[in-house]
Amino acid sequence: MSDPIAEIKASFFIECEELLEALQDGLQAMDDGATDTETINVVFRAVHSIKGGAGAFSLDQLVSFAHAFETTLDAVRAGDLVADSATVALFFQCGDLLSDLVRAARDEELLDDALLAPVLAQLEELAGEDEDAAEAEAAFQTTALNLDLMDLGLPALDEPQAGRFTINFTPQPDLYSSGNEPLYLLRALANLGTAEVTCDTEQVPPLDTYAPDQSFLTWRISLETEADEDSVREVFEFVDGLCTLDIQSDSPAEPMAPPPLVDEPVAEAPAPPLPDPLPEEPAPASPPPAAAAEPSPAKPTAPAEAEARQPAAAPRATVRVDLERIDRLVNLVGELVINQAMLSQSFGDGALSGNSKIAAGLDEFQQLTRDIQDSVMMIRAQPVKSLFQRMARIVREAAADVGKSVRLKTEGEATEIDKTVIERLADPLTHMIRNAVDHGLEKTEDRASAGKSEEGLVTLTASHRSGRVVIEVSDDGGGINRPRVRGIAEERGLISADQVLTDSEIDNLLFLPGFSTASEVSNLSGRGVGMDVVKNAISALGGRITITSEPGEGTTFSISLPLTLAVLDGMVVGVGTELGYRAPRDSYEGAIVLLIAQEDGARAALVVDAIEDQRQVVIKGLQDSYGHVRGVAAATILGDGQIALILDPTDLLANAIGRSRPEAALAEIA
Repeated sequence: MSDPIAEIKASFFIECEELLEALQDGLQAMDDGATDTETINVVFRAVHSIKGGAGAFSLDQLVSFAHAFETTLDAVRAGDLVADSATVALFFQCGDLLSDLVRAARDEELLDDALLAPVLAQLEELAGEDEDAAEAEAAFQTTALNLDLMDLGLPALDEPQAGRFTINFTPQPDLYSSGNEPLYLLRALANLGTAEVTCDTEQVPPLDTYAPDQSFLTWRISLETEADEDSVREVFEFVDGLCTLDIQSDSPAEPMAPPPLVDEPVAEAPAPPLPDPLPEEPAPASPPPAAAAEPSPAKPTAPAEAEARQPAAAPRATVRVDLERIDRLVNLVGELVINQAMLSQSFGDGALSGNSKIAAGLDEFQQLTRDIQDSVMMIRAQPVKSLFQRMARIVREAAADVGKSVRLKTEGEATEIDKTVIERLADPLTHMIRNAVDHGLEKTEDRASAGKSEEGLVTLTASHRSGRVVIEVSDDGGGINRPRVRGIAEERGLISADQVLTDSEIDNLLFLPGFSTASEVSNLSGRGVGMDVVKNAISALGGRITITSEPGEGTTFSISLPLTLAVLDGMVVGVGTELGYRAPRDSYEGAIVLLIAQEDGARAALVVDAIEDQRQVVIKGLQDSYGHVRGVAAATILGDGQIALILDPTDLLANAIGRSRPEAALAEIA
């Protein structure tokens, strides 16, 4: 039997990932110059929500750090602190640590306090100085106001006036399923003052008809507090939309100055005017009858006001499903595709009429199978945004390690790709980003002497292209130093001194095992783990990686990946016999030629004996059983039960160039 507390806690950590994503979006907007209140509120609410949920599970380290972060953000919200570039940089660092704390709490671990202490000190310094200044200013204004009120015979404002609120709080079922606990909300209210809490159980049904997934309790709280209504509502901010809430203020009206006596000579003893902090607007004069009958001109409505009056769009309902269940569904869809292909093959072998009802049914079945497959793939697909946000942190840390000023620009964050691909792409992409910061970008002084901006730029883009996902990592650095790369390859015996290589072939030397251009060991490079690791990881995903570079302008690494690792559209071709290749052709006249376009722009011709069909195929990996086979990406099962290999054209061409002709023909060419 599953543990409900563990399930609720797991839901909280999933929600934290969404909140951290919103936090990064808000901070990026602030870094780009956004100063509007809503952007700052998005950041504040994300931290506040994480803090509230963490408190429900007694995650003290996470709560403590989030509280310090939240306090400083609140100073920005109040206008007491200006979010300049240095402050936003600190907020980014806080966001990174908050992410680490969430993951540590999920794994039931604690971060080293030494990592948090310097950042906490900076937060306290920022918030503390501004709080002191604000308190001093508030004290001065209060003193001046009290002197004026005393002259009027009104009570001073030195002591806050206690108020009373009546609160009706009814949780909705989603409040419990999202990991919230009403007890903690009631305790937070009690901390504001004196609270009398009554639980209404009239709606609770008999035990035999009780539905455990419903909510039947309502709490009525009578709260006496010196806090204002905004502070009371803030207690329920984390459960906004997950409960029915009614807050009524029972506070007495503000004391008013007594009216002057009728026989008091007002002209001889005029009352001093109220100070500026408490302006009083006079009541509008009643219009004359004629004016009252005239329609008043329409007042133009500001766009923000009009937007505020429109009802907010209801959030789309979502459900969280265990990834293993989705994987099982994907596998079942794969089997469905195979069975559909087998039925179609059997129908063709039976030489039945193409106009029969069976043929029409098979056509509909094929379309339904494709629709189901597409829908299931969409369930697994996720935007690359979360992956790109992780790379933003890598850029900040790498830039700090090598002492460079670097900015990350992202494009195509909404591009969707299989979740499994995203997870397995994180490590190679991290290595590429660090490589771009360390090797690709010049030092600050070198950029200045070259007439470039002192701040280096790394661009990370994603897009759909020809049924695949293409992810590119670009920098505006000095480009690949090809003479140096070739020299290193010659020194290590990787190529001969007289070997003729094109620029593209020299660039591809970077993918050789252990190849590195680092002259010294640093935190990022020079330890013999090079781009060959990246290439192997991409190849394992059925992808390819290419390089383009221009001296003085920068370098771009392009990764081409399949949309999914489960099902793809393929072309069934035949070459030779089942047990081996046929002899090379003496002439290619009349042959069937497939044009292969590669990511680096190169093209090649692949000769086949026959094109059998074009269909969906289910990908079956061979790595675990056979390891890497040159030119072969995976295998599949055809409709007649035969096993067919899924070829990788690029890898096949790279290993087959010059091997498809007789040796005599090669000698004649030489």
